[in-house]
Amino acid sequence: MREKSAAHAGLRERKKQATRVALVEAAVRLGAKHGVEHVTVDAISRAAGVSPRTFFNYFTCRDDVFVLTNEEPSARIRRAMSEASPDLTPLHVLREAMTVELAEIERRHDLWRLHAELLRKSPHLLARTIGAHVEDELALAKAVAERVGTSGAGGPGPGLYPRLVAAVGVTALRVAAEHWSARQDEALFTDVFDEAFEQLAAGLPTPSGCGAH
Repeated sequence: MREKSAAHAGLRERKKQATRVALVEAAVRLGAKHGVEHVTVDAISRAAGVSPRTFFNYFTCRDDVFVLTNEEPSARIRRAMSEASPDLTPLHVLREAMTVELAEIERRHDLWRLHAELLRKSPHLLARTIGAHVEDELALAKAVAERVGTSGAGGPGPGLYPRLVAAVGVTALRVAAEHWSARQDEALFTDVFDEAFEQLAAGLPTPSGCGAH
């Protein structure tokens, strides 16, 4: 009975996540096509196949749907940071955890590209999205701090090292995605991502053939 209840709860959560994804995708595609200012909650809900009432079960207002956050993947990455073998460095754990999430990122790269274009035309949404990403990065830094045993030490916040690990990892993922999006015919996303982290692990040496400047 307990297993059946757990399975039902898991199915319900997957359905909720699918609805949220459908609303976000509908909003981004409509916004990219018509401009954010011309997109209504009714139009987003209709495109996602749900009612406006359902929309407000997931978002407080219309603009919230345009602020893309990665709540579930981020939570899984933070969980990996706490559960991975203590022999692994935080950056290695972060790389491995992000690799697990790459399939979804690669599958939805077109949506990320449209969202980036939309944000360039909507400064107020860009500011909100940056704020959401900063909060997400800070949560990751706290997970790193707990892993290395510096949580709560040395003043407020997670500390310099955890902040650097989180910032470097998140930036490497973003840069790899942007680089790959412009050169999809040249390499696989996973290869670009791996190269980015390999360069970080090597200390970002100057590539052969490049001058000092």
